[in-house]
Amino acid sequence: MQIGIPVFIIILIAGIFIFKSINENKDTESVDNMINSDNAAVIPLSVKSIDLVALKEYKMPIIIDFGADECIPCKEMYPVLKKLNTEMQSKAVIQFVDVWKNQSAVGKFPVTVIPTQFFFNSDGTPYVPSANIQKTIELEMHMDLATGKHNYTSHQGGLTEAQLRQILAEMGVE
Repeated sequence: MQIGIPVFIIILIAGIFIFKSINENKDTESVDNMINSDNAAVIPLSVKSIDLVALKEYKMPIIIDFGADECIPCKEMYPVLKKLNTEMQSKAVIQFVDVWKNQSAVGKFPVTVIPTQFFFNSDGTPYVPSANIQKTIELEMHMDLATGKHNYTSHQGGLTEAQLRQILAEMGVE
């Protein structure tokens, strides 16, 4: 009886650990493994890494948000990202990476604060905002110093649903 209780506790703890690990991985499955009932790819919101080449193959506008689960502006933005990701499945790619859990996911993206969003047009080129958007949303164009080529368009800080919709509309999403 004395051996049975510790064994039971160990098995219970192991079961909880396994269950928790399985649930954590559900939100971060790769694009290739996500299929909906219509046999179309479901683009997950939360991912562990960004494969920009693969995302550009969707030929849809792309918004990538680098943030963290424990960052207050990131927490405020997450429900908006989730809503837009669900709503825009066939119109735009919207993804979130927790950089505190997945530091290497930042890769070559120039992230200095979180949240930071990056925007790409459906043809894969960096989004260039109109003067009208630039008046209300401060977006930064990142240029290659050697070539002057426009590599990225980013925004630092949180964005509202209305602001994201305004950007998406300008990127051609109806």
